[in-house]
Amino acid sequence: MSFTSNTALQLLFPEELIPQHVKDELPPDLHIRPLASTDYERGHLSVLSVLTQTPDVGAAAWTSQFHALNSAPNTYYILVIVSRETDRIVGTGGVFVERKFLRGLGRVGHIEDIAVASEMQGKKLGLRIIQALTHIAENAGCYKTILDCSDDNTPFYEKCGYEKRGNEMAKYTTVRERTPRL
Repeated sequence: MSFTSNTALQLLFPEELIPQHVKDELPPDLHIRPLASTDYERGHLSVLSVLTQTPDVGAAAWTSQFHALNSAPNTYYILVIVSRETDRIVGTGGVFVERKFLRGLGRVGHIEDIAVASEMQGKKLGLRIIQALTHIAENAGCYKTILDCSDDNTPFYEKCGYEKRGNEMAKYTTVRERTPRL
């Protein structure tokens, strides 16, 4: 598969939001850009599977989810790192912007789903993704950017400038309860 330029893609957000210094620090055979409407075909779910269960929902459902995210402008910023050689995704991550009533109608960036293909780990791709997402959140006016991680990943995020704060709480729903009812 030959490399697809950004101009040929429907991107989730303007590519100019990714800082140039992050682009410059990637190896020349890799390209960082916003998620595109056709990234299902480039293995987006496969890369996410290094994190947790990622069932193949099919191209139509994946594309529908992309358009749902795209319909909320200035909220979802998912980016990917693509191999120029194969046009396949080798890394991904996202930040979504939560609008709040406190702190003078403040905003909080939530970093989620940082994933790098196992064969590409150790090449500072995760660091570049975090740098880009943090920059995007700060430029979106977020007074803080937060993320959840395992204790094993804490040292990595500390190297990225994050500090441990508080505790995470979670309540997972059963499969039956996950079906949207709204």
